[in-house]
Amino acid sequence: MRSATYRPLDRPELPDDTAALARYLIGKVVVRELPEGVASGRIVETEAYVVGDAAGHGYRGMTPRNRSLFLERGHAYVYLAYGISYMLNVSSETPGTGTGVLIRALEPVEGIEIMRANRGIERLRDLARGPGRLAQALRIDRSLDGLDLCRKGPLWLGHGEDDEPGEIGQSTRIGISRDADRLLRFYVRQSPFVSGPGSQPVSGQQH
Repeated sequence: MRSATYRPLDRPELPDDTAALARYLIGKVVVRELPEGVASGRIVETEAYVVGDAAGHGYRGMTPRNRSLFLERGHAYVYLAYGISYMLNVSSETPGTGTGVLIRALEPVEGIEIMRANRGIERLRDLARGPGRLAQALRIDRSLDGLDLCRKGPLWLGHGEDDEPGEIGQSTRIGISRDADRLLRFYVRQSPFVSGPGSQPVSGQQH
């Protein structure tokens, strides 16, 4: 299966709870349509930023920077972290809530040579292993902020070949200091493409 046959996610099928959405998105596909072709990857790691979460960008209310986080669930919220790396998030729950899911890592599926050119590296495992790498590999920036990810366009979410990715692990989130004890990170156990704890290198293969 490739992008031409992916089915976009329908908004009514998205869970209306942020943690449930973070788990639901594991195994789904991020599709990026570019002038030189399509690049896509299977989601293997997410983090939820829930209501009342001091680590969430919506915690102190809406601003011009984070307004896309307050859209109806299934929209892109893209921000620049530390002035260096863009991050792709999916808005969650009802409009005005200000919660979302960070897409932390992908297993590359399609357009791998495009991703390699965007990242300037060859190693498959590292193309989209981490939210900053993921955004660079798919050429995601603020121009995509606010897009409806439940319809085909420059960036969208679809069903993959198998929406049951295997055993899903759960842990604390990575790189935060507030509300850091919450088990709101979800990932595919044993996947070599996971960015944090739970990643397993593929033995005997050069990635």
